[in-house]
Amino acid sequence: MFSPTRDQARRFFVEAWRKRRQGEILSGLEHLAADLVLAHPEYHALLDDPEEALAKDFSAEAGQPNPFLHLSLHLAIEEQLSIDQPPGIRRIADALAARTGDRHAALHEILECLGETVWRAQRDGAPPDVHAYLECLRRRAG
Repeated sequence: MFSPTRDQARRFFVEAWRKRRQGEILSGLEHLAADLVLAHPEYHALLDDPEEALAKDFSAEAGQPNPFLHLSLHLAIEEQLSIDQPPGIRRIADALAARTGDRHAALHEILECLGETVWRAQRDGAPPDVHAYLECLRRRAG
């Protein structure tokens, strides 16, 4: 399993964004990452400054959301949707998009559930609870 370091994950997003801005050829995953960055203009200035992007610490306690965590969760969700794994997530995502009227807003609903699931798994030292994840998604979808 691929498990990038913090710097590798950050460099991936910085580089995908740089390539997009400069019109360079992107791999499939880089294209998806650059699309995610494009959908988050609040991150553009940070990603335009690779030194700051690699060095900056983000403190949840200080109310600083981590853009790299946010983008990484988005990337994970896009992968889940592409293969409908866990089974049924694509249907739930469609229901969320219909309810919110906005695919990106629906993805943020999913992101909240995925973030909570990952946090609980890390806290408990256990694998992510797929059933709890899907239940969280179903509750949000109504």
